Order: sequence, then C-alpha cells, then structure tokens
Amino acid sequence: MTDPLSRYLARAAGIHGPVMLMYHAITDGGGTPEWPWAVSLGRLRAQLDYLADEGWATPTVSELLAAPGRWPRRTAAITFDDGYADNLAACEELQKRDMRATWFIVSGSIGQAPDWPATDRPEGRLLDCVELREMTAAGMEIGSHTVNHVRLTEVDDDRRRFELEYSRRQIEDALGSQVRSFAYPYGAWDDTCVSAVRAAGYQAACTTRTGWALRDGNPYLLRRLTVFNSDTVGSLMRKLCFGSNDVSWPSITHQTLRRALTRLHHSPR
Repeated sequence: MTDPLSRYLARAAGIHGPVMLMYHAITDGGGTPEWPWAVSLGRLRAQLDYLADEGWATPTVSELLAAPGRWPRRTAAITFDDGYADNLAACEELQKRDMRATWFIVSGSIGQAPDWPATDRPEGRLLDCVELREMTAAGMEIGSHTVNHVRLTEVDDDRRRFELEYSRRQIEDALGSQVRSFAYPYGAWDDTCVSAVRAAGYQAACTTRTGWALRDGNPYLLRRLTVFNSDTVGSLMRKLCFGSNDVSWPSITHQTLRRALTRLHHSPR
C-alpha cells in the first residue's frame, strides 16, 4: 500500500519535463537484494504497474531525443546499464505493459560473466547476441556501455576511442542495426569524454547526474534517476516528483522549506 503523502506529491510529477530511470540487475522474488544496484522482480513489477496505471509514456532514449516535444507531460525513459541476462525478466514485464526501454551493453562481456569487479553483484552472465536481437525486435533499444566498463576519464585518448568505437561496432554486428546511444560507465565523464562520444558516432549519452533528463539541453549529458534495491513505489513516486535520488522524508522537508523560502524572498513586497 503506497503512503498517501507520496501519492499526493506524485500528482506534480512531470511538470519539469521527461525523466530517465536507471536500473541494473533484476533478482527473483521480492524484498531487498544485497547489491544496491539490483531490484527485485516483485518491486520492478509494482513500479512498472504504477507507471502504466498513471499513464506514463516510456520511449527509448533515441525516441525521446528524436522528438522531445511530442511526448506527454508524464514521460519516463527507462534504462538498464551493463546488460545482465536477468534483465530478460524485465523485458518480458515491459512487453506485457506495452512499454519500451533502452539497454546499455558492455560489449566485451556479451554472453559471458562480467569481467569488471563489483562487490555483492548477483551472479550470472550478460545478455547474448540472440537475446539482444530478440529484444530489439520487441521494440527495445540497445546502446553501448563501452567494451570493458572502464572509466573513460581515466584512460588515454587511444583507449577511450577503442572503448567507444569498438563497442559500437561489436553491438552493431550483433544486432545488424545502428547503435545510437551510450551511457558513461560509473557516470564518469568530462568535456574530453563528451567530445569523444560525439566523434564515435553516438547521438546521445546518459550520465548518472540526477535531475530532469533534458535539463542541460545537451544530448550527451542526459540526466537519470537511479532505482536502488530499497526503492518502493512510494520512493519512486517521490523521485519522479523531485528529480532526485535522495527522497528521504528529512531531505524532502528540507527541499520544500528551501523552495518556500526562495519563493518568499523573490515575491513582490
């Protein structure tokens, strides 16, 4: 049962423009997984039900960027980073609700266990080529997350170019179609990375900065809200309303008071 205050606050969601949601792994059952970036299937279903019941549009990243003005007030682009095979369950749930999403794939581990470290990450492999093609046929978008899940800010120009260009080529060869979108691993980027992503032929790139998706007016600096293991439908409602990952009640109280004081300060006297 969703708390009434979160439901009341959610009535204002969408007034600042589209949002993007970032998921990673999906685990069986309900409750709270160990890994902060995993969401149980039970909670994912409840979150998708809320979005569907409230009429949220869920375009892919490329669809959103192609015509940002055509989407309704309540628009949430759903994204999944890394490309874990357990995301197939999420894909099935999205299809049941006629929703779409974008997956950012670490191309060097397609069909294999991830080869970058992550404490408490659920075991399992990444999606394979057949699965990625089936997802594309179902209307999902497949984007790149580099070859090896490296921090692009910490590698030299040649390695950065390889991670961007070869990943795109690998995924395009697997899909037989163009890859347009990218997500920065670990959310690490700088101006050099942005220029490299553009030069590699991508048309959009997602960060992990919070806020409204198109706030910066730059398709290579799209903002996203992270869905964590502990997020309920209520906390998701508050994230959609405030455009923030920190939607604890103390934080919301502080934000509300700060906004009220700002309006008071700027009101005519």
